[in-house]
Amino acid sequence: MTLRTCTLAAALLTALPSFAQISDGVVRLGVINDQSGPYAALTGPGSALAVRMAVEDMKAQLGDTKVEVLVADHQNKPDVGLTIVKRWFDVDKVDAVLDIANSAVALGVQSVIKEKNKIALYGIVGTTELTGKQCAKTGFSWVHDSYALVSGPARTLTKAGHDSWYFVAADFAFGKNMVQEAKNFVNASGGKVVGEVFHPMGTSDYSSFLLQAQASSAKVVAFANAGAQLVNSMKQWKEFGMQDGKQRPVSLLLSITDVHAAGIDVMQGLSGTSAWYWDRNDDTRAFARRFFERHKAMPTESQAGMYSATTHYLKSVLAIKTDATDAVAAQMRKTPVNDMYAKNATLRDDGKFGARLPPGHGEVQD
Repeated sequence: MTLRTCTLAAALLTALPSFAQISDGVVRLGVINDQSGPYAALTGPGSALAVRMAVEDMKAQLGDTKVEVLVADHQNKPDVGLTIVKRWFDVDKVDAVLDIANSAVALGVQSVIKEKNKIALYGIVGTTELTGKQCAKTGFSWVHDSYALVSGPARTLTKAGHDSWYFVAADFAFGKNMVQEAKNFVNASGGKVVGEVFHPMGTSDYSSFLLQAQASSAKVVAFANAGAQLVNSMKQWKEFGMQDGKQRPVSLLLSITDVHAAGIDVMQGLSGTSAWYWDRNDDTRAFARRFFERHKAMPTESQAGMYSATTHYLKSVLAIKTDATDAVAAQMRKTPVNDMYAKNATLRDDGKFGARLPPGHGEVQD
């Protein structure tokens, strides 16, 4: 993959202001995501809790520095999301927005942070445009994007002989970008795409889409949707007898909450990729247990990512004793992250966050 870079403003690379301070005496964070819709379990109130937990865990280090957390539901509607974010910046003096968790909303937010010189810490935003054509010097993709999610399954399965693909995808920016990225990998790996179909955001009946996928005789049926959409898709996949092994289902965005919501019997045979899993090691389990005590569900990759992003942001503010946007962004870029979410991770010039794997380690390389 060719590393995309954003043009960094000169202010980002200069010395800190001679009079460093916290604006308004408060660091304000705004968590905006789907609080009640199809992605609420994946992000929603859990992501807001993760941000609050990060603030609480930093209390001793924060000292007299006050931190406020605002929470809002964008309802997966760009106009609603942008109205809230603009008000946060203009009226409520929010310093950074977090999560977003919707590609269409995120692309709008990216334009706003460029205009108003604010920071955005994106969670499970699929579109690669955030670190591509629309990248911003203060916009950071913390959890994953479509490239990271689809590259492994598309290349590995195609090369293993599962070389014909059909896509069932959500009909908005996230689904469309994910399908395009996956198609690129399938074609480059010697496979072929035999078809695609896009479903509306709020649909609950996936029968026509699944029957089209079945009629295609594709070896792989890939779902570029998530949350309740994926759960309902897989329930109907089972109802139609499509667990017969003739076609292999692949989720391009699979989370533990989806598996719990659908049940193991429904998700049987489904392949997927995740950026993080709570039972990976002692550090992840320790965080997950604390999170579970308050949320009554284990954290998702998005929720864990928002804890990590919030902690890194606040550590950067404390290190330089200011919440000035350019100075904080510069500090975040130059400081490695080592926590329960990621080890030896850094922010690239294009805003993408992640650990650099040594050559030859793992299937997928940046």
